[in-house]
Amino acid sequence: MKPLKRPVRRSILVIHVAVSVSWLGLTVGLLALGLTAFLTHDVSMAQAATRSMKVFGDRLVVPVALLSLLSGLVLALGTSWGLARHRWVWTKFWLTLITAGLSVFSLRPGIDEAAARGATDIDLVIAPSVATATYLFITAISVLKPWGPTRRGRRLRQTQRPVRQPAAQP
Repeated sequence: MKPLKRPVRRSILVIHVAVSVSWLGLTVGLLALGLTAFLTHDVSMAQAATRSMKVFGDRLVVPVALLSLLSGLVLALGTSWGLARHRWVWTKFWLTLITAGLSVFSLRPGIDEAAARGATDIDLVIAPSVATATYLFITAISVLKPWGPTRRGRRLRQTQRPVRQPAAQP
């Protein structure tokens, strides 16, 4: 992919950070609602919490997850970071892909089932807990950029280095 021009890259970066932070906040909200529905002895409170979770699940989870994945992919492919050049980018991509898939194919159906029953089980406490921990980990590696280049990244770096000529002998 052709490198992104600075204004475009910066705009996509702002979108990516905003959407990713929104995904983290959404998951914390789902965790709070899941805990409320699971721990309360008030049936109407459990029903209200699961209905609220359904609104989040139906309206926000899929678009936020997919926009985070898409904007991250565009940034990876349109910048020098690349998708498979650095371990932290590669790890972040796979974790985002897995959590987006789980959000769409596991979390949403679980929320729908809980909303139909008006109560939840421990699964809708565990899932947002694991997701929140995962998103915090993804955030940390985005900031810290640990682990260095991948094998592919090392090869690309070596092929792009200019060959040094030996210094002339006097």
